Amino acid sequence: MLRTLFAVRGQCQQLLRRTFTPHCSGQRPQQLLQCRIRMKSTDSPGEAARKLRLKSTLYYITAGGVLIMGLSYAAVPLYSIFCQAYSYGGTTSQGHDAEKVEHMVKVNDRVLKIRFNADIGSSMRWNFKPQQYEIKVAPGETALAFYTARNPTDKAVIGISTYNVIPFEAGAYFNKIQCFCFEEQQLNPHEEVDMPVFFYIDPEITQDPALEHCDTITLSYTFFEAKEGLKLNFPSYAKPHTAAA
Repeated sequence: MLRTLFAVRGQCQQLLRRTFTPHCSGQRPQQLLQCRIRMKSTDSPGEAARKLRLKSTLYYITAGGVLIMGLSYAAVPLYSIFCQAYSYGGTTSQGHDAEKVEHMVKVNDRVLKIRFNADIGSSMRWNFKPQQYEIKVAPGETALAFYTARNPTDKAVIGISTYNVIPFEAGAYFNKIQCFCFEEQQLNPHEEVDMPVFFYIDPEITQDPALEHCDTITLSYTFFEAKEGLKLNFPSYAKPHTAAA
């Protein structure tokens, strides 16, 4: 009786092994391992598409990061070029026609008050102010003004400045021959320097109906501490500028 039971048990085990063993079980051990690896590594079409999308997204994010870093380094020179070309937000025209300056005619019956303002960024540690707060200039007349900057700290500080003009429309006629804007300035501990601004008001300002009643123009400078990745804010209004560079 026991022999019969053991025989039946052995037949059942053989039947189960034949039924549930994978199709590649008849292969050699090394081939069987490769077969199992292929079975595990084979992705469905949907899974492959998902992985491709993830890779593409990663590439786009990396490229975007590189682009942002590049733009942050180029922010100051690009801002300078753009503002000087378009008098953006009252930014003055730094370029000038030397021949025009030599032959321009002073408009004696239109005297303008030029006011000077000085500001610093929140992290800037300099003392910065104009030496004169107001001068009178006629269109077609060159003028010279000075600002003073002092570093009261015990270590060297590098600064860079931006500027604009109020009213904004007057920026197209405010021409600088020499100034200290958009250039890094290093002041050593407790050093003080005078910074000149040599400029003129284009006589064509008298022909602009939008500035017919304008008798006061304010030139404003703001100094920031020059740091890696510094970005300067753009004003909110642009006016095309056609003065010769």
